[in-house]
Amino acid sequence: MERITLVDHLERDHLLPLTYTRPVADIRVGAYTIAEKWQKRFGASIKYLTQDYLQSVFPSNVEQSEYAVNGALIPTDELVVLIEKLESGQSLYSGDIWLATRTHDFSNKELIHSPKIECNLEVKIVDRSWKIFQYNDWALREDFKWIADNLNRSEANPTGVTLIGSDIFIEEGAKVWPSVVLNSKTGPIYIARGAQVMEGSLVRGGFALLESSTLKLGTKIYGATTIGPHSKVGGEVNNSVIFGYSNKGHDGFIGNTVLGEWCNLGADTNTSNLKNNYADVKIHNYALGRSESTGGQFCGLTMADHSKSGINTMFNTGTVCGVFANVFGAGFPHRRIPDFGWGGADGFKTFRINDALDVAGKVMARREIELTDEWKEVYKHLFNKLTETK
Repeated sequence: MERITLVDHLERDHLLPLTYTRPVADIRVGAYTIAEKWQKRFGASIKYLTQDYLQSVFPSNVEQSEYAVNGALIPTDELVVLIEKLESGQSLYSGDIWLATRTHDFSNKELIHSPKIECNLEVKIVDRSWKIFQYNDWALREDFKWIADNLNRSEANPTGVTLIGSDIFIEEGAKVWPSVVLNSKTGPIYIARGAQVMEGSLVRGGFALLESSTLKLGTKIYGATTIGPHSKVGGEVNNSVIFGYSNKGHDGFIGNTVLGEWCNLGADTNTSNLKNNYADVKIHNYALGRSESTGGQFCGLTMADHSKSGINTMFNTGTVCGVFANVFGAGFPHRRIPDFGWGGADGFKTFRINDALDVAGKVMARREIELTDEWKEVYKHLFNKLTETK
C-alpha cells in the first residue's frame, strides 16, 4: 500500500463514547489498532480524516494520500489487493457499506463516488463497540501471523514457565516469571518487549500483552483478550480489550469488556457480562439515542477514556460509561453512565473540568506523558459539548 487516509465515516457516532477522543482507526482490536495494522502489515503511510476538534492532536495532510479508506475497516491481504486494483475515482463497497476510494479529492467527507465496485469478500467493520471483543479472537490470529514473521523472539524459553502449544511468541525484552502457565491451544499468545507476566499467572489464548504492560501476581486470563501498552492488570479477565495506559490492578472480574485509555478500576471492581435470564444484551447507542441489541448473550462494560471506578464498584450487564466519569459507592449504577459524571447508584453530578484536567495531568505524569495544551483544549471542547444541557 502507498499513502492512505483513514476516514471517520458513518460508523464513528455508533462507536461513541470511545471515539470522542480518537479517530475510529485508533481503536484497538487484536494486538494492534486498526491504523497500526495498515502500517505494520501493509507498509502504508497513514493519515487521518477525523473530527475537526481532534485535528490538533491527530494532524493530517490528506492531500498527499492516494487512497481514502473507511477507518472502521480491518485490513486483510485479500482486501488490500482489491483496494490497490481500484482505478482513480472508483470506490469499493460491501453492499451499502463504503470501504475505500482511490482519490486525491477529500473535499467530500461522505466519499460517495461512482462507479462503485462490489467487494466479494467477507469484511470486518468495527461499527459497534461490542464488535471489538467479538472480533478479537480472529484479529489476534491475523496479527500473530505478522508478529511471528517480523519480530525477534526471546533467545530461549523462560525458565520455570509452562508452555502449552506452539503458538506462543515472547518477544525479546519481555519477562515471564517462573510458575506462569501459557496455554496457546485455544489461541495464540504474544508477550511484547518490555512487558512482564508475574508469578502464578494463568493465561489461555488468544492473548496479547503489549509493550511495558504487566500481568500482576496470580492473574487469570481467558481469551480472546488484549491488554494494550503501559497497562497493569490483575484478577480475572475474559474476552476483553484494554486500549492502553489503563489499570485493572487488583482482584475482580471483567468480561466482554472494552476499556479505553487512562482508565482505572478500583480494587474488586466487577462487571456482569450475562443477564440472569440469558437474554441478548442491549446497550446504549449515542447515535440512536436509545439502547440497541448486541445480538449476543455476553456484553460487559464499555468505558471511555479517563474514567475511573472506586473499590468494590459493580457494573451491570451492558453498561456504557462515558469519558471522564468517576464511579463509586454501593449498588449498581445506571447502565448509562454520563460523560463527566461523578457519582454512582444514587445519581451523578458533573465532574468539573478543572478538576478533571488536574486528575488527568497527574495520571499521565505517572507514565511520563505530558497533558499538552492541545489535549486540554480537546477535553474542554468535549466538556462544553457534553455537559451543556445539564
